[in-house]
Amino acid sequence: MKAQNTPLVTELFTADPSAHVYQDRIYIYPSHDIPHNGEDNDNGDEYQMEDYHVFSMSEDSDEVIDHGMVLHQNDVPWVSSQMWAPDCVLKDEVYYLVFPARDKDGNFRLGIAESKNPAGPFTPRPECIPGSFSIDPCSFIDDDEKVYILFGGLWGGQLEKYRTGSFDSNGTEPPKDEHAVWPKIALMKDDMSEFAEVPRDIVILDENGNELLAGDEDRRYFEDPWMHKHNGKYYFSYSTGTTHYIVYAVSDTPYGPFTYQGRILEPVLGWTTHHSIVEYHGKSYLFYHDCELSNGINHRRNVKYCELSYNSDGSIKTIVPEYE
Repeated sequence: MKAQNTPLVTELFTADPSAHVYQDRIYIYPSHDIPHNGEDNDNGDEYQMEDYHVFSMSEDSDEVIDHGMVLHQNDVPWVSSQMWAPDCVLKDEVYYLVFPARDKDGNFRLGIAESKNPAGPFTPRPECIPGSFSIDPCSFIDDDEKVYILFGGLWGGQLEKYRTGSFDSNGTEPPKDEHAVWPKIALMKDDMSEFAEVPRDIVILDENGNELLAGDEDRRYFEDPWMHKHNGKYYFSYSTGTTHYIVYAVSDTPYGPFTYQGRILEPVLGWTTHHSIVEYHGKSYLFYHDCELSNGINHRRNVKYCELSYNSDGSIKTIVPEYE
């Protein structure tokens, strides 16, 4: 496997990597940045992704295999544009690619595509997940084979526009002294057809048991949810967005509440980062993106990875990106 802090793929601009171990290989499910000269704004108009590639790698080789384009927005009847950060989950011998995109009305929804092969190609369902909204799905499968979808992102991801329970085009973030906008989690039905429940808030607490506030930009949620388990604990990690940290919180249940613990990754080159955590052959790895290949152009990103380590108390050692 390649050295840490090296762009994993150089022939495409890739971002938002979701990494999983299937068939004794690491499979990476990223988004695909397409170079253009469009507007760069808080609505995310610069991120004009329209297809997905799947990549894989193994411990005994430096080769990263590009399995090609596995899904395009033109293949999905309900999609109009912007297929952003995806994830994948294996359940009952089917690989489910879960992805966000704008529907024909311009609102973000979550969709599902299926394959019998972790490398795809993936066949999309004709409709989005009923009741879904926002972006950045993470599909977490627990030890009992139950699958949960975690999701949500502010600004271009529209999460703050659902604070009342339904879409409000004029919806805004709460005042800085009120609790932050919470990401969402929902159990999926066994056939992965739809949510088995109304999505719930993922509440994040500080060290004193108080809900994190909207003005606490070093710790509050912005986008990029990820869940993994370590020594029986549920670790919920995410991006703080405007302050550019990847941070984490811990709970005894997948629903939380989660108690904030600290930073996993300090800021990288570029405005965004987006991550996943995977264990492979006894080691843990952090996958993320920055903009090194493009010298800082925010919508031309590249996937990287490095080893992730835990302290004896279960806390995660903070990683500081290195640049020459």
